[in-house]
Amino acid sequence: MSVNSHLTSISDDAIIRDSEKNGIKRSVDTIHSRLKDFFGANINEKFVFGSYDRGTILPRKMDDESDVDLMVVFVDTSSKPQTYLDRLKRFADARYSTSVVGQSSPAIVLELDHIKFELVPAIKTYAWDNNYQIPDKVNSYRDWISTDPTAFNKDLTEANQNNKNLIRPLIRVLKYWNAYKDHPLSSFSLESNIVSKYRWGNGSLQNLEGYFIDYVKGLVMNDEWSQEVRDKVDRLKSIVSNVSLLESQNRPDSAEAELKKIIPAVK
Repeated sequence: MSVNSHLTSISDDAIIRDSEKNGIKRSVDTIHSRLKDFFGANINEKFVFGSYDRGTILPRKMDDESDVDLMVVFVDTSSKPQTYLDRLKRFADARYSTSVVGQSSPAIVLELDHIKFELVPAIKTYAWDNNYQIPDKVNSYRDWISTDPTAFNKDLTEANQNNKNLIRPLIRVLKYWNAYKDHPLSSFSLESNIVSKYRWGNGSLQNLEGYFIDYVKGLVMNDEWSQEVRDKVDRLKSIVSNVSLLESQNRPDSAEAELKKIIPAVK
């Protein structure tokens, strides 16, 4: 093998397969049906969004924190976020009494067939646009934050098309590293940073190895990161520098062995 083939293999392993995908679809369909029965006309939309919708979610064998995000849009817009979270908690207790994990702001978490589903309450101020309000973090000074669940999908698709369809594979590889190292970085921040960097294309990079090395070498330490996070990112950068050096010395086997210290083969 080689560094590029190893990274490609990891990226391929990180694609949700039909058996897991079918299980997720069945669960989503059931949740949607039960939401409709429970809330009736009190909700006007319910849909999947996030990494599963974007095609960048990892299978549970690679990331035990992988989850599927479902947005539940309420008709009433006059209440505080916790009111909507409480409504979803009552729904979960009533229809999934043995599967409720609890509240993980801004969502109610269910675990069905070893897959986590995050039910995110939302309201929509204007019917004519695609911006939704979802609860902000508990320690934030704001109640709501605005999000367009389709905007980032479009940016990701554009970046992928402008970069030889290698951006989704790059994201999956780096999310695997992140999961392997106990999630030092926010998954969404990692995705959005990659898309931002490569949105308009990079003609000098020819394969997944090139994008991976280029991205990691360009990672800038964030002053807000803890020392533990900084240490993990620093080791990633150090190993990748070694990989790059070994490749330049025409030692592909040694380069691949070095890479596997931080990105091992999937068991």
